[in-house]
Amino acid sequence: MITKFSSLFAGHIDLGEMGENTTPVDERVYSNDELASVFAKSEGIARCMDKLGYHTLWFAEHHFQREGYECIPNILMLALHLAHLTENLRFGCGFNVSPMWHPLRLAEDFAMADILSKGRVTFGVGRGYHTREVETFGAPMLDHNANRELFEEQVDIILKAFEQDSFSHEGKHYTLPPDVSYRGYQLKDLTLVPRPFTTPVECWQPIVSSAPRGLDFMVKHGIKGIIGGGAALMTEGPVQAFQDAHARAGKELALGENLCLGISFHLAPTKEQAIAEARPFYEEHVKLFGPLGFLGNLSDKQQFALKQRGGVTKAGMPTLEDLCESGAWYCGPPEGMIETLQGVSQRYPGLDFISAQSAIGTPETVIVEQLEWLASDVMPAFQ
Repeated sequence: MITKFSSLFAGHIDLGEMGENTTPVDERVYSNDELASVFAKSEGIARCMDKLGYHTLWFAEHHFQREGYECIPNILMLALHLAHLTENLRFGCGFNVSPMWHPLRLAEDFAMADILSKGRVTFGVGRGYHTREVETFGAPMLDHNANRELFEEQVDIILKAFEQDSFSHEGKHYTLPPDVSYRGYQLKDLTLVPRPFTTPVECWQPIVSSAPRGLDFMVKHGIKGIIGGGAALMTEGPVQAFQDAHARAGKELALGENLCLGISFHLAPTKEQAIAEARPFYEEHVKLFGPLGFLGNLSDKQQFALKQRGGVTKAGMPTLEDLCESGAWYCGPPEGMIETLQGVSQRYPGLDFISAQSAIGTPETVIVEQLEWLASDVMPAFQ
């Protein structure tokens, strides 16, 4: 049964004009003051969620986005700051992009955040998807196999450093410690200082392709999964694949257990009003993520169209009505969302955790209004 409600804020500023007939993504450029406003916006959302009894506010790590969509370069610094402004809300790393870090620096930084927040930061790792970000930091992204190979070795190191009093590692990309002399002896192992107080460390990872290799890796390390984009509402595939991966390892898991499902939503008195209000936010979402491959394999013609004004329609992309009909989004009154979530609970009896989020581009006032409405009219049905 669903008992924990969370939300994802990927770090967009208030963009101003939005929708398919407004400024194309690649032409959006904001001042430093405007880009830095994401932190005050994060504070407003965090204070709201803490007051209303939400479980977790998830953040995403991104870099160099002068376009204003994803502007939080360090989740752990922000999470620690917000933990000192709130009382109970947890802050989730959704996700630290491991290939852009040295694994031991990431492990140290999380351990500090865990200790100083008194255990209110949730660890999470991802492989990344923006070539501009990952390749700029000297890690592979265009070569997906190399990216996964590096990611898996890094996570092996991070979790080993969390769990062991001292450790060593020898792999393709890292030899830790290096075989050097130190204060008169040959270095053979290291200790992470500090190690997290909260052990074993709960770790989360996105489930995107449901490929057996990735899922088997998660099972090996006991990593929990977040399925976003409405995928689990449209098809049971990723949820079933996660359960199957555990079965391959001889572990029984209820369908939906150890998962968090992401649901994009917008509440209004009627479905028609909700769709009308959310449409510009949805179109901005399509403009950003379509060319990044999140909306299927697009032709060159569709890719070109999405870079122009009016491109969502010209590219023949699904409308928000289509997404609501398929179940990828929910737009409508609170009672309809209760029914939707109750249906999700029946399909996935092991599920207890969801992330209900506004589309990228949604202004702070609307995000807060939606979170307040969800808390007052939907969440009580699941307590």
